[in-house]
Amino acid sequence: MTFVSFNFYIFLSVIVFAYYLVPQKLRWTTLLLGSLFFYFYISAYSTFKLSILVLSAFLCWLFANLQRKDYKRKNIWFFLALATNALPLLLIKEAPFFFSRSNATVPEWLIAPIGFSFYSMQLIAYTVDIYHKKATPESNFAKFLLFVSFFPQIIQGPIPRYNQLAPQLVTGHRFDEKKFVKGFMLILWGFFLKLCIADKAAVIVNAVFDQFPTYQGTYVLVAGILYSFQLYADFLACTSFAQGTAELVGIELINNFQRPYFSKSVKEFWRRWHISLSSWLKDYVYIPLGGNKKGTLRKYLNLLLTFAVSGIWHGAGYKFIFWGLIHGVYQIIGELMLPITQFFSKKLHLHDHPHCKAACQRLFTFALVTLAWIIFRADHLSTGLSMILSIFTVPNLWILTNDALFNLGLEWKEFVMLIFCFLVLLSVSVLQEKGIAIREKVLQAHLIIRWAIYIGTILFIMLFGTYGYGFNAQAFIYGGF
Repeated sequence: MTFVSFNFYIFLSVIVFAYYLVPQKLRWTTLLLGSLFFYFYISAYSTFKLSILVLSAFLCWLFANLQRKDYKRKNIWFFLALATNALPLLLIKEAPFFFSRSNATVPEWLIAPIGFSFYSMQLIAYTVDIYHKKATPESNFAKFLLFVSFFPQIIQGPIPRYNQLAPQLVTGHRFDEKKFVKGFMLILWGFFLKLCIADKAAVIVNAVFDQFPTYQGTYVLVAGILYSFQLYADFLACTSFAQGTAELVGIELINNFQRPYFSKSVKEFWRRWHISLSSWLKDYVYIPLGGNKKGTLRKYLNLLLTFAVSGIWHGAGYKFIFWGLIHGVYQIIGELMLPITQFFSKKLHLHDHPHCKAACQRLFTFALVTLAWIIFRADHLSTGLSMILSIFTVPNLWILTNDALFNLGLEWKEFVMLIFCFLVLLSVSVLQEKGIAIREKVLQAHLIIRWAIYIGTILFIMLFGTYGYGFNAQAFIYGGF
């Protein structure tokens, strides 16, 4: 029951109807029951996996309240709370790698339950915030369980903070037509991103990455660029679905993206990409390690350790750690090279052409990020490095001028449609970057125009989305983390 499945919208319709039907003070119980059922369903009716969710939430809730009541043993309860969440997360994340090294099968009980990576980080953040008195412990376990299990964001985030989300969940919201319609528009946008961009780009991406070294050189370059947009569209779609679904019942989830491919540096990229994860790593890893307050060398070490944690969170194996570290190295080199880049910028008079300078910075940042994404997507670290090497050593630019790319799974008409959808995404992103709230503009339009937009978008997705070409929707990429 994913965001693009028919069953999900049957379930969602029941939840939304029931939410506004019951008394306002009890509406949070509708969300709790719905969330637990949703998790039970997507876990293939596994009582064991549902029990892990409830037990993890209960232990965190218990230790947090003991911190407040038993102040003398506050540190003990704090470390117990951290251990019960961080250690299982680390064990489950790395178990597949170690078992694969010995050619053994991972035991079923070590296979990560759906959403485990996301709700474990929620619990860790809550534990630390309680310890530092940035949040007040929730006395009602049922309400706390709702915060942990809220169905729109439990599978793939965003990773919420307690103070931001919890009060909204337990406050019964009245029906707000404007919020409801804005949520509906976000869901439509999610379908467009998922079916018209992410899943369509995945056809070529999968063909190249799954058949390397058959496809090398420019094939890898094209697939790497498409994967950058596939991953972005896929994750932005998931966030849009989560935010749109929550807005149907008057709840606002945090924004997880701020057009990251407009970034002028890798450092800025991580302020715009997966914001809830980036801020989590900053607040609960980088700053506790000392941040930038203990000298330059220590700052760089803390940065590398933080990005290593990011790599481990994304998956088991050398390639994920390498991917995380390379982003840390990017930022260190970028800072060290800043005086040199500023010198050449003045010599070339780029400061007199700010738009040209910004375009060069964005293209360079995108290139660095894309090279790292190739490592991220490849089956193994060695494969990823070989693919990148082939870009610079295999001269086959001719595939851009003949029909070679159309033999990777998409015919030329589908390829043209994919490019058109990219341009739509780019246009929307440019408007948003300028501060234009597109949903607000749509709501201000005449009723006939609004419905024309809604119906036109639905028809476009049905005709040109991946379902229109007989494909099945791909699993959301971040659902695997």
